[in-house]
Amino acid sequence: MIHWIAVSVLLVLGMVVSVIKRKLTLRAALTGGCVGMLVFAGGGYTGLVMLVVFFVLGTLATSWKKEKKLVVVEGVLPAERRNTGQVLANGGVAALCGLLALLDAKHAAMYQFMMAGSLASATADTLSSELGMVYGRRFYNIITWQPDIKGLDGVVSREGTVIGIAGALFMGLLFVLPGGAAERAWFVALAGVAGNLADSVVGAVWERKHIIGNNLVNFINTLFAALVAWTLWFLWMALQ
Repeated sequence: MIHWIAVSVLLVLGMVVSVIKRKLTLRAALTGGCVGMLVFAGGGYTGLVMLVVFFVLGTLATSWKKEKKLVVVEGVLPAERRNTGQVLANGGVAALCGLLALLDAKHAAMYQFMMAGSLASATADTLSSELGMVYGRRFYNIITWQPDIKGLDGVVSREGTVIGIAGALFMGLLFVLPGGAAERAWFVALAGVAGNLADSVVGAVWERKHIIGNNLVNFINTLFAALVAWTLWFLWMALQ
């Protein structure tokens, strides 16, 4: 019980600070608190730490040199204050995995692995897009690999891609720090990188044509990463 009380207090404090610092809307903060509780319920402290690290890194990356992130076509800076849709787009799959781990304790380890993959993807996507716009030198369309305008849907840079890979690997390391098999860090990172690439492809094919919005793209990339992690889980089990 004391663990739940401590986590609840920490989440409430995080929600209050996020609203005061204008990083989240009030509804987004409440939604984030619910996501955090589900992640902790199914993923324990490891899952919660990964979620918090994603949020902190994402917030810092979004704020870093934001004047350089002008999207030429729109001529506006990206919104820094995240709403409910953005919270669910990035953390909804992790929360769902936490709920499944809670309801199906027999397979909790598998759902936790999927949760880690989804958070690795969310981290890789956020870091690669936000910091790629700052440090990228040349930008390419992920489908045609022809030069394109930075900030547009489906546009990537080598520097941003490398940063995204580093973010996914870092999340993989966080996942195994409590004592898990080190090899699983690579699997989590692989799932995160796969999700990040899927985000760019979906953005180029559907989001750029205004068929779907950015929140759905982000949800798809985290879901895809979780499914890749699910596949890798069975591969790992088969190799044991």
